[in-house]
Amino acid sequence: MNELWLVRHGKTEWSANGRHTSTTDLPLLPEGEEVARSLAPRLAEVDLALVLTSPRERARRTAELAGFPEAEVDDDLVEWDYGDYEGVTTKEIRQRVPGWTVWNSPVPGGETPESVSLRLDRVVARTQAAEGSTLVFGHGHALRALAARWLRQPVTFGQHLRLDTATLSRLGWEHEAPVVLRWNS
Repeated sequence: MNELWLVRHGKTEWSANGRHTSTTDLPLLPEGEEVARSLAPRLAEVDLALVLTSPRERARRTAELAGFPEAEVDDDLVEWDYGDYEGVTTKEIRQRVPGWTVWNSPVPGGETPESVSLRLDRVVARTQAAEGSTLVFGHGHALRALAARWLRQPVTFGQHLRLDTATLSRLGWEHEAPVVLRWNS
């Protein structure tokens, strides 16, 4: 059965300081580029039928540096739209909305978990229809939500899956059940 390999983009200025980044198109920091390059040997031996990337520069550049400059752009892989919270840290949001998280609180002007689920379900369907494994380059919250949907869980399950920048994760199967094979490595 096919697998789904996930790579979160390398470090950017905003990911380094905890700012929510969806539509703002930031470049990778030099250290983000270096770590993205280090993924290339780990991915070189993987037999892939499909390689997809978010359209954001940080994801496309990570794909390029990891050895996949021809990754196909898929708009469904964009980061969760943070709306009015774009560029704001969770700590700053919680000063106004105690206990806020993207997983279970409203995001003014942004996406709902239901809308995120709809677009990521299209990615899951596409990857499971591929004749082999798929590699995707994307973003923290969206990839966590994508993993949740692969596991047939609501996107909010993603809150239990920490995902650092420029990490590699792998989803697959045990018998007919979707499983996590490797996470955040």
